[in-house]
Amino acid sequence: MARYSIFSLLSHARSGHADWPLAWRDPEPRRAYEVVIVGGGGHGLATAYYLAKEHGITDVAVLEKGWIGGGNTGRNTTNVRSDYLLEPNAHFYEFSLKLWEGLSEDLNFNVMLSQRGRLITAHFDSQADALIRRANAMRVHGIDSEFLTREQVRQRVPLMDFSPTARFPITGGFLQPRAGIARHDAVAWGYARAADARGVDIVQNCEVTGIRIDAGRVTGVETSRGFIGARKVAIVVAGNTSRVAAMAGLRLPIESHLLQAMVTEPVKPILDVMLSFGAGHFYVNQSDKGELVIGGDMDGYNSYAQRGNLPMIEHVAAAAVTVFPCFSRLRILRHWAGIMDMTMDGSPIIGKTPIEGLYLDGGWCYGGFKATPASGWVCAYTIAQDRPHKLNERFNLARFSRGYLIDERGVGNVPAAH
Repeated sequence: MARYSIFSLLSHARSGHADWPLAWRDPEPRRAYEVVIVGGGGHGLATAYYLAKEHGITDVAVLEKGWIGGGNTGRNTTNVRSDYLLEPNAHFYEFSLKLWEGLSEDLNFNVMLSQRGRLITAHFDSQADALIRRANAMRVHGIDSEFLTREQVRQRVPLMDFSPTARFPITGGFLQPRAGIARHDAVAWGYARAADARGVDIVQNCEVTGIRIDAGRVTGVETSRGFIGARKVAIVVAGNTSRVAAMAGLRLPIESHLLQAMVTEPVKPILDVMLSFGAGHFYVNQSDKGELVIGGDMDGYNSYAQRGNLPMIEHVAAAAVTVFPCFSRLRILRHWAGIMDMTMDGSPIIGKTPIEGLYLDGGWCYGGFKATPASGWVCAYTIAQDRPHKLNERFNLARFSRGYLIDERGVGNVPAAH
């Protein structure tokens, strides 16, 4: 990474962005590549980076219809964790968390990882049993986990309502100490910069409008900037997976829904852990700027709109005030919605498709951002080797027709679903 003196930083600040060096090139797309990755979000950029770094494949183009960081990568609550119950997800997300822990050094770019822990509150016996079961399963897989008593939870987060009249009395909590948050924009920028440095073409404002197939094999993509040939094409487009896959004639077991989030005005440090409310749809962490980043459940209708509705905001705000009465005095500064691909079992699809040379990485449900490094790593492996890695062999598309589901829908915001 380039080193700047305080004088150069002041100079850049005074000139706006006019004299800033480009973090990555802005190339014109070539007529053909060995690999074309559709989607310039975190997963697509990570796939391109690991193709170059791990497999020496640099004849790669990442095609993004907008700008880098303008999609779901910049529309999430930045949670990073591996607190999953079922074995395929547990091993996959733990691998991702280990990549997160070395990512700033690997990319030579600060992704601002803060491992402050994730705490899920327990409010009734059956929920505590489910959380203890998850904690024990994680320990079997070698993943850090703890179950806390009511008093330990109170010591960790004293601002919660522990009064005798609390609507949802807290009986304990589940903690993964190594969980945390990272800066979503920095993740996209870091991967883009690192992939570009290894020769990958990152082409912004290049929308894919069709996928060309000849005799059962992909030959390239139609785009708003002309046809681009490719031996291999990967669909890595987050909430738009179904729409892009339909261009290749694929019908996927995926629905797209909105997941809203919001931030409050900044306050002094009051919360040093990611907290999920075990009795309702609410979770919160505090950003480095002091804002409280708040999220909840997805909206109950299909949409690609990237904007939510007022009833869900009211629902999440009500839950927040129930858990933290003092939050009632805070003002909401802004809110947004990300598009989430929801598979029928809550686990992703990463692998080959029935069309030769066409690969799929999508259906991330609640797990998209935290999976970014591992998703890119195994997707790159699958493309380069034309076969899945052991970490994603269970995440194949065929499991939905064969009945081998990985049913982990309850690992989102409501642990009681287990």
